[in-house]
Amino acid sequence: MYIFVIKVNFRGGSIMKKAILDAAKRNGDMLTTAQAVRYGISKTMLAKYVEQNKLIRVRHGLYALPDSIIDDVFALHLQNPNIVFSHESALFLNGLAERTPFKQSVTVPSNRVLPKPVKEQCSCFYIRPIYFKLGLTRRKTTFGNDVPCYDAERTVCDIVRSRRRIDEETVVAAIKNYARSVQKDLFKLYEYSTTMSIYPTIKQYMEVLI
Repeated sequence: MYIFVIKVNFRGGSIMKKAILDAAKRNGDMLTTAQAVRYGISKTMLAKYVEQNKLIRVRHGLYALPDSIIDDVFALHLQNPNIVFSHESALFLNGLAERTPFKQSVTVPSNRVLPKPVKEQCSCFYIRPIYFKLGLTRRKTTFGNDVPCYDAERTVCDIVRSRRRIDEETVVAAIKNYARSVQKDLFKLYEYSTTMSIYPTIKQYMEVLI
């Protein structure tokens, strides 16, 4: 999918158009206000492009090309680069769940404050900063865009650790799917669960369900 040519009526506009084109290609045909400002496009100009149907306003601070298919997961990441997709979202991204979650789950360090729109839109989890990067990796969304996500072993730990906020059916299915996975790393699961002080609970679930 290609970006529409945005005309900038001042010297050096062609360079700017290429910069915007390159940025959009890297961002799933989307552009944040912060990115646009870095390329010299003011908020007033963004509003003008929306009026001229050269861009569509997806939500506050995020724009996309006309007729583009919006990758909601990637869009959430673009606007909130400090979040990590976790729990039910990570189950899906790691291939441990078949259905996209109705509500995205994200994790941030406990010393950070999430924007109100994210709190309203997502299931939000907080973790001690020393655990935040444990198992951190990147996974592709359904649309092929890379987003920060926890790996399978960390996700299993999170699901069990937060089991009071997650229905039991999801917890059981997650562990069963992980146990059947040919890519599982039981030693890594042991390391993570020991580090997060939930190894006895993980062990109990694994013994009962496998």
